[in-house]
Amino acid sequence: MADDYQAKLNNLLLTTAQQNASDLHLSVGKRPTLRVDGVLVGLQKEPVLTPEETEKLVFALLKPEQKEQFMKERQLDFSYSFEDKARFRVNVYFQRGYPAAAMRLIPAKIRTIEELNLPSILHDFAKLSQGFILVVGPAGHGKSTTLAAVVDEINHQRTEHIITIEDPIEYLFVQDRSIISQREVHEDTTSFHDGLRTILRQDPDVVMIGEMRDSESIATAMTASETGHLVFSTLHTNSASQTIDRIIDSFPPNQQGQIISQLSATLVAIISVRLLPRIEGGRVPACEIMIANSAIRNLIRDRKSYQIDLVIETGAQEGMVSLNRSLVDLIRRKQISLENAEMQSLNPAELRILLERI
Repeated sequence: MADDYQAKLNNLLLTTAQQNASDLHLSVGKRPTLRVDGVLVGLQKEPVLTPEETEKLVFALLKPEQKEQFMKERQLDFSYSFEDKARFRVNVYFQRGYPAAAMRLIPAKIRTIEELNLPSILHDFAKLSQGFILVVGPAGHGKSTTLAAVVDEINHQRTEHIITIEDPIEYLFVQDRSIISQREVHEDTTSFHDGLRTILRQDPDVVMIGEMRDSESIATAMTASETGHLVFSTLHTNSASQTIDRIIDSFPPNQQGQIISQLSATLVAIISVRLLPRIEGGRVPACEIMIANSAIRNLIRDRKSYQIDLVIETGAQEGMVSLNRSLVDLIRRKQISLENAEMQSLNPAELRILLERI
């Protein structure tokens, strides 16, 4: 019986990969559901999942020790390799007392900056020797993919020791000119905190922190960049200005002065990514690019992050791009619809004004 559910799970994973879906969802009372180009699509040939079927499919993903941890903590993040065909980032959890799973397909090949249609200035970030660079945006909008493209470019172009700390490991890098040490929480280090605490003892040149989850990981990232390392990470924020506020506000008031000083000194750039449905199919990124010039650093020090959008808007010569200008460019090139652009814009009224000037 267990083999039957393993075979069914394998078939669902294969379908996910074949249909170029980004995610597979398993939940009681619904058919197995794919996310394709940002839209949820139920697999009509599959029956609605019963509690027993869902539990057996979820448990087919888990090793015995993972099952024990899942039953204790009621949720679990891990990576799952399906034969040699595909790799998934998995979150299993309980909802209304029943197990459920959300599985993100991780492409085997790490795509380049050009293949992802990302701004060419990201090549410049891959050439830096130190500093703090953040990729931000909503969940499922390509933060990890963007980060992997930049880090892999370093791997192919430079001789560096690159260390990643991830929970779980997503993209598997193939070492080229660089040494790459990928450390997975629970597998290679007992916790995110322990992995970060010892990272500077491992002689890194480049550090990639999969996600900054708390003030401790943020502080470690900034300390690493302050001591001459190039540090990359991600945050679930919507814009550069919101990211700076989030970082500062994650610390108690008595520590914020030091954090503001560190952040203004180490921050190099914030890339905010949105994936929008392309008119011809697939998805295309719109990016806000903030580069930490002297004006931005002063605004961070003075706690005037609300003025950062204006500096981005007037910083085109330095490579800065506002989200609205990125959206306008995609509309002008007939890659996305106005409706979808307005849904992703943080200031739709300004977007319409910019479009009228075309």
